[in-house]
Amino acid sequence: MLRWRGLGDLPGGWGRCVVTIGVFDGVHRGHQELIGRTVAAAAERGLPSVVLTFDPHPSEVLRPGSHPAQLTTLRRKAELVEGLGVDVFCVLPFTLELSRLLPEEFVHEVLVDRLHAAAVIVGDNFTFGAKAAGDVEMLRTLGRRFGFAASGTELQGKELSEEDQSAITFSSTYVRSCIDAGDVVAAAEALGRPHRLEGIVVRGVGRGHDLGYPTANLSTPRFAAVPADGVYSAWFTRSADPSRRLRAAVSVGTNPTFSGRERTVEAFVLDVDEDFYGQHVAIDFVTRLRDQVRFADSAGLVAQIDEDVVETRKALQDAPTGGE
Repeated sequence: MLRWRGLGDLPGGWGRCVVTIGVFDGVHRGHQELIGRTVAAAAERGLPSVVLTFDPHPSEVLRPGSHPAQLTTLRRKAELVEGLGVDVFCVLPFTLELSRLLPEEFVHEVLVDRLHAAAVIVGDNFTFGAKAAGDVEMLRTLGRRFGFAASGTELQGKELSEEDQSAITFSSTYVRSCIDAGDVVAAAEALGRPHRLEGIVVRGVGRGHDLGYPTANLSTPRFAAVPADGVYSAWFTRSADPSRRLRAAVSVGTNPTFSGRERTVEAFVLDVDEDFYGQHVAIDFVTRLRDQVRFADSAGLVAQIDEDVVETRKALQDAPTGGE
């Protein structure tokens, strides 16, 4: 898969293509359906497929300080998109200047003049152009004017229950709400894989080592979607050796037993005696084991961690590893 940063990376003599557009944070099952249709439509036409996305998140540019929790880093997003068979992953820097383009200007300058789109496939709630004035119907109208096909597709969802027949549409907002509530199982259902948190292992205060449970303390990206406080079972991998997946009990919170104030993500990796300091690692959350609890003393905490480790082994015995 080719990876472009901006339209300046387009090669000379670039021909026509099939494009899908969106932020695609999380690359959840709805996104996967949309991207899959794009790849299939491109194959039918004998053309390359292009995923056009934006960085930074448009919300942060238009309303500084409103950046939503980030489900996937840009690098992770590219990896997931590549796994869906896409030919080109194009990241368009989102700027105030770009945000001020009228819908007609965006279509002409980006989709027609630069990408030479033969077809554009988007979600049925897609909006574009200054003040989000463009929608799917306008895209179809502009497509007829400029010579490309345009279509909107409903994102995948699920029925809640027999009693409640309303459906949930899988969206990045829905996944964020699941993670914020600590419901990593529901998040994984919408994503099609466990939610992943990435970061660099940094030095902690060493309290885990003193308790007999040394932890890898994760420094996460600024806007990362961190699950609600609690203890989770998870898969732990290093970027240097992603095929080696290790079981971990992960604590998210402020260490209330020791009156902590700073929110941390700490992973006790089972069955290894290694120092992960300075390494880039990933945590794939599988189940939430319990809430954060304040214990009267360290002995009570250690007894609970003993139980957490047992429950982690049970939870991960038949769980998916988080691999693609």
